[in-house]
Amino acid sequence: MIVYVLIPVFNRLEHTKRVVASLRAQSIAAKLRIIVVNDSSTDGTAEYLQSQGDVVEIRGDGNLWWGGAIEEGLKHVLPSCQAEDYILFLNNDTWFGDHYIETLVRTSKENGDAAVGSVIHEEGRDPPLVSIGAKVNINRLAVWDVLSELNETEKRSPNSQYRVDALSGRGTLYPAPLFRKYGGMRPSLLPHYMADYEIAMRFARAGVPLVVSSKAIVYSPPVYGNDASSLSWRKRLFGRRSAHNVFQRLIFYSLVGSPVQRITAPIRMAYFSCSRAFSTWRSLAKRKEGTI
Repeated sequence: MIVYVLIPVFNRLEHTKRVVASLRAQSIAAKLRIIVVNDSSTDGTAEYLQSQGDVVEIRGDGNLWWGGAIEEGLKHVLPSCQAEDYILFLNNDTWFGDHYIETLVRTSKENGDAAVGSVIHEEGRDPPLVSIGAKVNINRLAVWDVLSELNETEKRSPNSQYRVDALSGRGTLYPAPLFRKYGGMRPSLLPHYMADYEIAMRFARAGVPLVVSSKAIVYSPPVYGNDASSLSWRKRLFGRRSAHNVFQRLIFYSLVGSPVQRITAPIRMAYFSCSRAFSTWRSLAKRKEGTI
């Protein structure tokens, strides 16, 4: 068994050094192959990677984004993958304990070759658990985290496992044969956000269990991922760095639904967007009236 670890990076060299150190400390480190997809970093990442004998660097042209970087990694490793191997998607702004990947592999085997995701603990937060995994309502075009369904006691002492509707790219293990059977990323359609959810849901439609182990913990800094709060409304709705990009969300829901859901996705998105905007406006108006 080999676990191929795919890590897309763009700058943030200190994060990359930390995640590589965490991988080297793993209890099954001898079974890992580390592949870093460096999408034209300018902060010394290339020089660092070249000096690491146990790390394979794949270079991008600066336009890969997350989905394209993972796809390049898949193209590199799949010809070497055997039936018993795994592929781990990982972000570089994460770190984890020494038995992290061993836990992912064991959980996959215990759940019938499941795809297994990680819980996220945020540095400095109490309780530290900030994400378990996604639940998705395709009809209402809604995504939320399982964490929001838990009471305070369970947030501090979660169950050992949870079933989810989609898995993120921040630490998800897949049996390697899945990519040969059901395909890889779709970077031309989903270059960045929602690409991780789409491939997980594609596997789920084929009968692959999607499981999150609360024992598989990735630690992240206080702000992980791309923070879009400072973006203008135009970049927030249409920018590729924004998780709220309306075109990417429309493509995502068009890909993951049933044939009827795919056809009606644009109409439903327009309806629910207007409905939620109106609800937000009405709530603000009532709040303002209460202060007069």
